[in-house]
Amino acid sequence: MSRVIHVFRQPERFVAGTVGEPGDRSFYLQAIEDSRTVSVLLEKQQVSVLAERIAALLEEVARRFGDDRPGAAGDGTDLDPLAVPLEEEFRVGTMGLGWDADSQSVVVELLAVSEEEIDESVVLDDTEEGPDALRVFLSPTQAQAFADRAEKVVSAGRPPCPLCAEALDPQGHVCVRLNGYRRRTPVED
Repeated sequence: MSRVIHVFRQPERFVAGTVGEPGDRSFYLQAIEDSRTVSVLLEKQQVSVLAERIAALLEEVARRFGDDRPGAAGDGTDLDPLAVPLEEEFRVGTMGLGWDADSQSVVVELLAVSEEEIDESVVLDDTEEGPDALRVFLSPTQAQAFADRAEKVVSAGRPPCPLCAEALDPQGHVCVRLNGYRRRTPVED
């Protein structure tokens, strides 16, 4: 079976979003162009890394080719929920990121989880063999807006513990930095 590559050259929307309550959220990336919608499932850390790498790529592009990098998207950030029905095409395993000088676009490629090891040559390539993929071309402005929203989505979860940075549950948690010790407060005495 040959691979399916979903290509979005001029997406109307490319966003990160979640389904579920903090602590039990599923993370998705969703691309929309015309009447096509493709959603892929991935881990919170993957969303965070992708946002960081896009921001770094935009800085490098601005440094090398001129400073027309957009500022923070601010009020223009897409805050709408993910489009429904939400049907995942695949779970993301490998991510690729690049700059297409011809179209002046950031290229994001997300490859499906595969049992076989992925050769670097498969990323951002149209080979017949390999995992399914989602390839999205973003203008620098769209890429910056994606990174801004993705950072907000990731940080909207549970607050971190001030000592160990692990996510706090509503019931609290056993902090590894305290080695399980819980200090008594004056009210408890």
